[in-house]
Amino acid sequence: MNQKSKRKSPIALIISISIVILIAILGSIYYKMNIAQPTPLIPTEQGNEEVTDKTIDTEQPEQPQDVGKVDITDKNGEQTNSKPIDQKNEQPSLEKPSTTPPSEDEQLENGYLIGQKPPTEPTYVKGVLIANKKNPLPASYNKGEDPKARAAFEKMAAAAKEEGIELVAFSGFRSYEYQKTLYDRYVNRDGKDAADRYSARPGYSEHQTGLAFDIGEKGREDLWLTSAFGESKAGQWLAQHCYEFGFILRYPKGKEDITGFMHESWHFRYLEGDMATKVYEAGVTLEEYLGIQ
Repeated sequence: MNQKSKRKSPIALIISISIVILIAILGSIYYKMNIAQPTPLIPTEQGNEEVTDKTIDTEQPEQPQDVGKVDITDKNGEQTNSKPIDQKNEQPSLEKPSTTPPSEDEQLENGYLIGQKPPTEPTYVKGVLIANKKNPLPASYNKGEDPKARAAFEKMAAAAKEEGIELVAFSGFRSYEYQKTLYDRYVNRDGKDAADRYSARPGYSEHQTGLAFDIGEKGREDLWLTSAFGESKAGQWLAQHCYEFGFILRYPKGKEDITGFMHESWHFRYLEGDMATKVYEAGVTLEEYLGIQ
């Protein structure tokens, strides 16, 4: 037994030495590849930290202070119960609108001319009464709802009813004084910058002309004053057929830098004659069609 062990010992010794040498070689390779090489520096970008996205509601009634409800009183002045809103429509995606720099002799605040004197007469362009952020109405302009506009709406509502849609003009004429009450309320609630995007200052509201209506569908009050109304059957029908009855969608999508107000799928303006058809076919806003600001 001793002789056999002696004969095997050289072989075992050789194997042991080979293993030690192999481990040494592998260790050397590992050291050169991973430890001896300097660690590359990864530069950090200062000032590029991710900022929490703060979305702004695209429609006035869908305010973060009243999540899930619409304050109908704010728009039509009549006391109604708050309506629930589908949560997916509360905060549509919104990009900050681009703005055109004012001329050297004009200074703007949220689209309004700073220091503009109250007018004594209303502004007409090509026979069209204008009320926007650059062209206010006199505080004394108080003609009430235009009977031609009302008649045109009733005719449009009758046509819509044949399609199974029952339209409601839930907000129409507003006086200068009432608009001031609304605007001040919004400013106190949301701040001036936010209010100026969805509510006109007194004297600057189309509702004071008596030619504008906020329109919704009866039985779908949950969609009144929301962007979701524009996606509904009633909203799409209005957008496609309103011009046939003398109306235009006054504040379309992507035109806030021109109209001064965010998209309102429910706000329609009456224009006499074939003006509405011309504006619709041109695919532009009233400001663009008339060549005004």
